Amino acid sequence: MKKLIKEIENLRNSKIKKEIDMRSKEFEKIGSSGSNEIFKELCFCLMTANFSAQGGIKIQKEIGDEFLTLNEKKLSQKLTSLGHRFPNTRAKYIVESRSKKNDLIELLIKIQDDLILREWIVKNIKGLGMKEASHFLRNIGYKNLAIIDFHIIDLLVKYGLIEKPRNKSLTPKRYLEIENALKKISKKTGLHLGELDLYLWYLETGKILK
Repeated sequence: MKKLIKEIENLRNSKIKKEIDMRSKEFEKIGSSGSNEIFKELCFCLMTANFSAQGGIKIQKEIGDEFLTLNEKKLSQKLTSLGHRFPNTRAKYIVESRSKKNDLIELLIKIQDDLILREWIVKNIKGLGMKEASHFLRNIGYKNLAIIDFHIIDLLVKYGLIEKPRNKSLTPKRYLEIENALKKISKKTGLHLGELDLYLWYLETGKILK
Protein backbone atom coordinates (compact mmCIF):
# COMPACT_ATOMS: atom_id res chain seq x y z
CA MET A 1 0.00 0.00 0.00
CA LYS A 2 2.86 2.40 0.77
CA LYS A 3 4.02 2.42 -2.84
CA LEU A 4 0.54 3.24 -4.15
CA ILE A 5 0.05 5.99 -1.57
CA LYS A 6 3.37 7.51 -2.65
CA GLU A 7 2.18 7.49 -6.28
CA ILE A 8 -1.04 9.24 -5.24
CA GLU A 9 0.87 11.83 -3.20
CA ASN A 10 3.12 12.53 -6.19
CA LEU A 11 0.02 13.28 -8.27
CA ARG A 12 -1.37 15.52 -5.52
CA ASN A 13 1.81 17.57 -5.77
CA SER A 14 1.48 17.92 -9.55
CA LYS A 15 -0.77 19.83 -11.95
CA ILE A 16 -3.12 16.81 -11.96
CA LYS A 17 -4.49 17.86 -8.56
CA LYS A 18 -5.91 21.07 -10.02
CA GLU A 19 -7.65 19.13 -12.81
CA ILE A 20 -9.12 16.62 -10.36
CA ASP A 21 -10.29 19.39 -8.01
CA MET A 22 -12.00 21.09 -10.96
CA ARG A 23 -13.69 17.84 -11.97
CA SER A 24 -14.96 17.31 -8.41
CA LYS A 25 -16.48 20.81 -8.44
CA GLU A 26 -18.16 20.02 -11.77
CA PHE A 27 -19.80 16.98 -10.15
CA GLU A 28 -21.14 19.11 -7.29
CA LYS A 29 -22.47 21.63 -9.82
CA ILE A 30 -24.40 18.90 -11.68
CA GLY A 31 -25.94 17.78 -8.37
CA SER A 32 -27.30 21.27 -7.73
CA SER A 33 -28.39 21.99 -11.33
CA GLY A 34 -31.94 20.63 -11.15
CA SER A 35 -33.76 17.40 -11.86
CA ASN A 36 -33.22 17.33 -15.64
CA GLU A 37 -29.43 17.64 -15.39
CA ILE A 38 -29.36 14.95 -12.70
CA PHE A 39 -31.48 12.67 -14.87
CA LYS A 40 -29.20 13.20 -17.87
CA GLU A 41 -26.27 12.12 -15.69
CA LEU A 42 -28.24 9.00 -14.77
CA CYS A 43 -28.62 8.33 -18.51
CA PHE A 44 -24.86 8.75 -18.96
CA CYS A 45 -24.21 6.10 -16.31
CA LEU A 46 -26.78 3.78 -17.88
CA MET A 47 -24.91 4.13 -21.17
CA THR A 48 -21.42 3.52 -19.81
CA ALA A 49 -22.25 0.08 -18.39
CA ASN A 50 -20.17 -2.33 -20.54
CA PHE A 51 -19.28 0.62 -22.76
CA SER A 52 -16.47 3.19 -22.67
CA ALA A 53 -16.68 6.37 -20.60
CA GLN A 54 -15.36 8.35 -23.59
CA GLY A 55 -18.08 6.92 -25.81
CA GLY A 56 -20.68 7.74 -23.17
CA ILE A 57 -19.46 11.33 -22.89
CA LYS A 58 -19.67 11.78 -26.67
CA ILE A 59 -23.21 10.37 -26.81
CA GLN A 60 -24.36 12.42 -23.81
CA LYS A 61 -23.23 15.62 -25.56
CA GLU A 62 -24.96 14.64 -28.81
CA ILE A 63 -28.31 13.61 -27.32
CA GLY A 64 -28.54 16.14 -24.48
CA ASP A 65 -32.11 17.07 -23.55
CA GLU A 66 -33.53 14.43 -25.89
CA PHE A 67 -32.81 11.87 -23.14
CA LEU A 68 -35.92 13.37 -21.54
CA THR A 69 -38.21 13.18 -24.56
CA LEU A 70 -37.31 10.65 -27.27
CA ASN A 71 -39.41 7.49 -27.41
CA GLU A 72 -37.67 4.14 -27.13
CA LYS A 73 -37.48 3.47 -30.87
CA LYS A 74 -36.05 6.89 -31.77
CA LEU A 75 -33.62 6.80 -28.87
CA SER A 76 -32.42 3.35 -29.94
CA GLN A 77 -31.89 4.62 -33.51
CA LYS A 78 -29.94 7.59 -32.19
CA LEU A 79 -27.75 5.39 -29.99
CA THR A 80 -27.14 3.08 -32.96
CA SER A 81 -26.07 5.98 -35.18
CA LEU A 82 -23.67 7.15 -32.44
CA GLY A 83 -22.04 3.74 -32.15
CA HIS A 84 -23.37 2.37 -28.87
CA ARG A 85 -22.84 -1.39 -28.44
CA PHE A 86 -26.28 -2.04 -26.91
CA PRO A 87 -28.65 0.58 -28.33
CA ASN A 88 -31.92 -1.31 -27.85
CA THR A 89 -31.29 -2.34 -24.24
CA ARG A 90 -29.97 1.06 -23.19
CA ALA A 91 -32.86 2.90 -24.85
CA LYS A 92 -35.27 0.63 -23.00
CA TYR A 93 -33.58 1.26 -19.64
CA ILE A 94 -33.45 5.03 -20.17
CA VAL A 95 -37.12 5.30 -21.15
CA GLU A 96 -38.18 3.05 -18.25
CA SER A 97 -36.12 5.07 -15.78
CA ARG A 98 -38.13 8.22 -16.56
CA SER A 99 -40.96 6.83 -14.44
CA LYS A 100 -38.57 6.79 -11.45
CA LYS A 101 -37.20 10.28 -12.00
CA ASN A 102 -39.43 12.11 -9.51
CA ASP A 103 -38.96 9.44 -6.83
CA LEU A 104 -35.21 9.62 -7.31
CA ILE A 105 -35.07 13.41 -7.03
CA GLU A 106 -37.28 13.33 -3.93
CA LEU A 107 -35.00 10.74 -2.35
CA LEU A 108 -31.88 12.78 -3.13
CA ILE A 109 -33.45 15.74 -1.35
CA LYS A 110 -34.54 13.75 1.71
CA ILE A 111 -31.62 11.36 2.24
CA GLN A 112 -27.93 12.19 2.50
CA ASP A 113 -26.69 8.66 3.23
CA ASP A 114 -24.70 7.46 0.20
CA LEU A 115 -25.18 3.76 0.99
CA ILE A 116 -28.97 4.02 1.33
CA LEU A 117 -29.17 5.98 -1.92
CA ARG A 118 -27.04 3.43 -3.76
CA GLU A 119 -29.14 0.55 -2.47
CA TRP A 120 -32.36 2.25 -3.64
CA ILE A 121 -30.92 2.97 -7.09
CA VAL A 122 -29.72 -0.62 -7.58
CA LYS A 123 -33.16 -1.94 -6.59
CA ASN A 124 -35.23 0.56 -8.55
CA ILE A 125 -33.32 1.65 -11.67
CA LYS A 126 -33.01 -1.21 -14.14
CA GLY A 127 -29.58 -1.37 -15.74
CA LEU A 128 -27.62 0.08 -12.82
CA GLY A 129 -25.60 -2.22 -10.58
CA MET A 130 -23.45 -1.18 -7.62
CA LYS A 131 -20.68 0.20 -9.82
CA GLU A 132 -23.00 2.25 -12.04
CA ALA A 133 -25.07 3.50 -9.08
CA SER A 134 -21.85 4.58 -7.33
CA HIS A 135 -20.69 6.24 -10.56
CA PHE A 136 -23.95 8.19 -10.85
CA LEU A 137 -23.88 9.37 -7.24
CA ARG A 138 -20.23 10.42 -7.50
CA ASN A 139 -21.01 12.35 -10.68
CA ILE A 140 -23.67 14.41 -8.88
CA GLY A 141 -21.44 15.25 -5.92
CA TYR A 142 -21.58 12.32 -3.49
CA LYS A 143 -18.11 11.34 -2.32
CA ASN A 144 -18.23 8.23 -0.15
CA LEU A 145 -18.70 5.39 -2.64
CA ALA A 146 -16.16 3.47 -4.71
CA ILE A 147 -16.55 2.99 -8.47
CA ILE A 148 -15.00 -0.43 -8.97
CA ASP A 149 -14.35 -1.16 -12.64
CA PHE A 150 -11.68 -3.34 -14.23
CA HIS A 151 -9.19 -0.44 -14.31
CA ILE A 152 -9.40 -0.04 -10.54
CA ILE A 153 -9.32 -3.81 -9.98
CA ASP A 154 -6.22 -4.18 -12.18
CA LEU A 155 -4.48 -1.39 -10.27
CA LEU A 156 -5.27 -2.91 -6.86
CA VAL A 157 -4.11 -6.33 -8.05
CA LYS A 158 -0.89 -4.81 -9.43
CA TYR A 159 -0.08 -3.29 -6.03
CA GLY A 160 -0.96 -6.52 -4.22
CA LEU A 161 -3.91 -5.05 -2.34
CA ILE A 162 -6.50 -7.56 -3.55
CA GLU A 163 -6.59 -10.88 -5.36
CA LYS A 164 -7.87 -10.80 -8.93
CA PRO A 165 -11.58 -11.74 -8.89
CA ARG A 166 -12.41 -14.97 -10.69
CA ASN A 167 -15.49 -13.51 -12.31
CA LYS A 168 -15.69 -10.27 -14.27
CA SER A 169 -19.06 -9.56 -12.66
CA LEU A 170 -18.67 -8.82 -8.94
CA THR A 171 -21.17 -10.08 -6.38
CA PRO A 172 -22.43 -7.40 -3.94
CA LYS A 173 -20.36 -9.06 -1.20
CA ARG A 174 -17.16 -8.95 -3.27
CA TYR A 175 -17.88 -5.38 -4.33
CA LEU A 176 -18.11 -4.30 -0.68
CA GLU A 177 -14.90 -6.16 0.17
CA ILE A 178 -12.99 -4.28 -2.53
CA GLU A 179 -14.68 -1.04 -1.49
CA ASN A 180 -13.36 -1.63 2.04
CA ALA A 181 -9.84 -2.05 0.63
CA LEU A 182 -10.26 1.31 -1.09
CA LYS A 183 -11.56 2.87 2.14
CA LYS A 184 -8.22 2.01 3.78
CA ILE A 185 -6.40 3.91 1.03
CA SER A 186 -8.92 6.74 1.37
CA LYS A 187 -8.21 6.98 5.10
CA LYS A 188 -4.43 6.94 4.61
CA THR A 189 -4.50 9.65 1.94
CA GLY A 190 -7.28 11.80 3.41
CA LEU A 191 -9.16 11.63 0.09
CA HIS A 192 -12.85 10.85 -0.26
CA LEU A 193 -13.52 7.68 -2.25
CA GLY A 194 -14.96 9.75 -5.10
CA GLU A 195 -11.77 11.81 -5.39
CA LEU A 196 -9.55 8.77 -4.88
CA ASP A 197 -11.20 7.12 -7.89
CA LEU A 198 -10.06 9.97 -10.14
CA TYR A 199 -6.46 9.64 -8.94
CA LEU A 200 -6.46 5.86 -9.34
CA TRP A 201 -8.08 6.09 -12.78
CA TYR A 202 -5.40 8.55 -13.85
CA LEU A 203 -2.64 6.27 -12.54
CA GLU A 204 -4.03 3.35 -14.53
CA THR A 205 -5.15 5.11 -17.73
CA GLY A 206 -3.45 8.53 -17.85
CA LYS A 207 -6.89 10.14 -18.23
CA ILE A 208 -9.30 12.17 -16.11
CA LEU A 209 -12.83 11.55 -17.36
CA LYS A 210 -15.96 11.25 -15.27
